[in-house]
Formats: sequence, structure tokens, C-alpha cells
Amino acid sequence: MKRSSRARIGATATVSVLSLALITGCGGGSDGSKDSSQGSEGSNKSSSSPSTAAKTLGAAELEKLLLAKGDLEGYRTASGDDTLPGSKSEVKADKAECAPLAYAMAGLAPGDTDANASNTVTEDTAPEGASKSPEDVSESDIANAFNVNMTFVGLSSYERDGAEKAFKAVSDGVAACSGGFGIAAQGENQKITKVASEKASGTGDESVAFAVDSAMDGGGTGTFHTEVVRHGSTLATYYTVNFTALTSGKAYDVPAAVIDAQAAKLR
Repeated sequence: MKRSSRARIGATATVSVLSLALITGCGGGSDGSKDSSQGSEGSNKSSSSPSTAAKTLGAAELEKLLLAKGDLEGYRTASGDDTLPGSKSEVKADKAECAPLAYAMAGLAPGDTDANASNTVTEDTAPEGASKSPEDVSESDIANAFNVNMTFVGLSSYERDGAEKAFKAVSDGVAACSGGFGIAAQGENQKITKVASEKASGTGDESVAFAVDSAMDGGGTGTFHTEVVRHGSTLATYYTVNFTALTSGKAYDVPAAVIDAQAAKLR
């Protein structure tokens, strides 16, 4: 297939960004230790005891609670099996206090539990150029095809006060890791250069949101967005990527519609 140099560069950049997104969605380490009421400004603190979805759930039960086809108009869902790491042991973070952030970005449980399930929820749009022949696809078509918000959703459930401790570790990590941290996954090293608090949705018993800037191949940084919400003994994590926005610098966020729809299934 013959393309212009600019189109080839656009395609290469898109693939590089995709690889970057999957690498930065992985991490390893242990929980933090500060009081979450002094953590990120994006968190909202409620009762110290679980009040919603207090029952501890298994992985199979969590799978059934993930957003599925028909649950949210304008979005499609897919299994996270092919895009998300299957285990925390697959990756490492160079700072233990930053591991809960990296886990949340990977759709993995931020805390100590084996009850975990994940999938992807993507805007269901028909980008320009979708019906064109390969030789007619332009750089603009490539950019449009990836100009959608893809959210990696993870659910994890904990015994006793495990969910609160896991949430606290994420909230503490936002401040503790503000200067960045490193991730090693499948032989690749990735540098998170900055972690910043963002305004959380306020859903569930408590929620915290943050953005990370990650160094990209070829220079510059890309920004990724994450939110973690506690619903009683269950944590919901949302990690959103827009590949076109990463390369263009256009603002985007974790879609409120996804958070609200998932929260409704956890009530």
C-alpha cells in the first residue's frame, strides 16, 4: 500500500502511542500509608465504614457487574483480556508508593485482593475514512479513527477494611508520586514525569482522580487520566486514553457517562 511520508509517520505515531498507553497502564509495588483525608484535592471523604455494596465479591461476580453491551448507549464494551496485564507480577514500579496508581491504570486491583475483573469501554463512533479502501486512507483518517475515548475499567473487591486501605493508598500516592516514577513492563521502561490531582466525580463513598504525564518516544509527553471510586467494599478504577488527543494536545477526561453507568450497576 502506497502512502505519503506524512501518512506513514501518522500511522507510526499512532502505533507508538498505543504501545505507550498499554505500557503505562502497568505497575508493581505496595500500598502507601498517609491519611487519605490529607491526600488529593480530587478525593471526597465519607464514612470510615463501608455503606454501599458492602458484601465482598468474587471475580466471577465482579465480571457480571462490569458494563456490558447495551448498558451504555453510544459505547461498546470488550474483554480486557487482550489489552490489560493479567497479573501484578508482570510489571514493576520503581517506587512502592506509586504502585497503587500504576495498578489502577492497568485495570488491576490497587490493593491486596485476588477478586478482580476488567474490560474496556470505548466510544462507539464511525470515524471518517472507515469505509475507504486502504490506499485511500489519509493521515487525517488515521487520526480520526483514534479520536475516541477508550476507558479501561477495573473492579476489585476486598474483605473487612481492605477497600478503604486500597483507596487510601491511591489517594496518598497522588501526592507522594507528584514528581513522577518509572515502570518496567515486558522488557520496556517507561517514565511517568508528573502526577497531578484532578477533580473527581464525587460518586460512590469516596473518589479520587489524577492525571499522569508520560514521556513519549520522539520527545514530548502524553497525558493519561484515571479515577478511582470506592463503593463500599468494591473499588472501581477508570483509566482513559484518547490516542489522537495524546499527539495533538487536545484536552480529554474520563467520561462521566462511563463512571455513572458503572456506579449504577454497583448500587
